[in-house]
Amino acid sequence: MAESATQNSSKETEFLTGLARGVGGALLFALPMFMTMEMWFLGFYMSREKLLLLGVLNIPLLVVLAKRVGFEKTSSWFEAIRDAVTAYGLAIIVSAAILALFGVINDQVTTSTTVAKIAIQAVPASIGALLGRSQLGMHSEDDDEEDDDAETETSYFIELFMMLVGALFLALNVAPTEEMILIAYKITPYQTLITVLLSLTLMHGFVYALHFKGGHGRSEDIAWWHTFIRFTIPGYVIALGISLYCLWSFERLTGTSLSEITAAVVILCFPAAIGAASARLVL
Repeated sequence: MAESATQNSSKETEFLTGLARGVGGALLFALPMFMTMEMWFLGFYMSREKLLLLGVLNIPLLVVLAKRVGFEKTSSWFEAIRDAVTAYGLAIIVSAAILALFGVINDQVTTSTTVAKIAIQAVPASIGALLGRSQLGMHSEDDDEEDDDAETETSYFIELFMMLVGALFLALNVAPTEEMILIAYKITPYQTLITVLLSLTLMHGFVYALHFKGGHGRSEDIAWWHTFIRFTIPGYVIALGISLYCLWSFERLTGTSLSEITAAVVILCFPAAIGAASARLVL
């Protein structure tokens, strides 16, 4: 009985510690967006249908991410769903508290606007809350060995999924800003092409050529273009898709020409591609 009570107490302590790390992760990763004026204004004019879609799509993303890095080591999808729901709940609470602290939602005339502002901020904050365990937690040697084993067993589709999360996470930081449209207006076609080439080069070199921790070291008997075709190009396509979706969701494509849309997507894809490439390093 005493041993069982001790184990239960240990699990509760571990879960509460995970919650604290989740709050820290939400603040660490979402604080720049909490203090960005364009994110506040999205609550006024962002389509409620697009906001609902963003929130709905965030749920399965959190569940799969929680299966990999939850508040605790998860052994089932039920536990992953529990962690995802917990992370989303923490994100909503943290978002509401910080926005209220900064006076952003204190004077709203409608409940719809208040809810929209909190819901928008809760998406990146929920991802940060889940990442709190992997980034803020203490790792023992056993944990590191388990992480290494999990890393070697990571499937190709999970790799692509982690790239998607990394791209989304960085893209959300800058997609709502006016600078995306301004740069798209000022940039020339040649500069757009150079941006694409630079994004691909950095994306490939960041993980596969520079051998960062968590990256894919290329074997000597495998040509460089193998990883480029298998990971870098699909990762860049994912980053492009995420960039287009973010700009569409945040009403940045309304009333713009096809050339400006293309330029805006390529510009936003620059940080999104780096986020996708660094996903294995930070997630």
